[in-house]
Amino acid sequence: MSKRAVLEVIALDTEDAVAAQAGGADRLEVVSEMAADGLTPSPATVAGIRAAVDIDLRVMLRLADGFAAGDVTGLVRAAGELRDAGADQFVLGFLGADGGVDLGAVERVVDAIDGARWTFHRAIDRAADREALRKRLAGLPGLDTYLTAGSASGVDEGLPTLIAEAAHGGEPGYEQQILVGGGLRLDHVPRLRAGGIEAFHIGGAARPGGWAGPVSASAVAQWRSVLDGDAVRVPA
Repeated sequence: MSKRAVLEVIALDTEDAVAAQAGGADRLEVVSEMAADGLTPSPATVAGIRAAVDIDLRVMLRLADGFAAGDVTGLVRAAGELRDAGADQFVLGFLGADGGVDLGAVERVVDAIDGARWTFHRAIDRAADREALRKRLAGLPGLDTYLTAGSASGVDEGLPTLIAEAAHGGEPGYEQQILVGGGLRLDHVPRLRAGGIEAFHIGGAARPGGWAGPVSASAVAQWRSVLDGDAVRVPA
């Protein structure tokens, strides 16, 4: 476990971003409206965060709750506005009514972000066929990460899937990094790291006071310490 793991933290505003960076986050997922599981933030929020921290930002492109694309023209417009505000990495993912990837919507938005790196988010955990989704997205420019719990119900149920997918790393459809998030706890880390997973995403776990409170630098620092192998060790 010599390779440093990636720690991504959800940030709603500049205060969150500064605390997350101070605690050792490598990257932020910038969103609004966590009551809807994370929607597109305003360009002003992104510009403020970009001015306040120097770690990577991945900005959400999602205009409504659920995993349907909805207003694709609005998504394309939002992408342009966010790029103008300083965003150069994104998070997106859309499913059709049949549970398959909405490739047309994804391609339109990917065209709008113009080669930027991006994460396909937890829509994969709601997909009818995870492997088919990965294969349909293979080769799209900029796609380098899947945010997933391995299951719609969270990491507890998804651990076997996450470990199995990590074992396929580098194969067609599996070239992207697995970023684990969704009910992730510190006690999951040893098994995930032992299985070759090197990227972790936290939201509520960074906020001891819940979503009504800000990110805690000390909570993020605890995760950083564990991921660096200082507090939890892989069982023999």
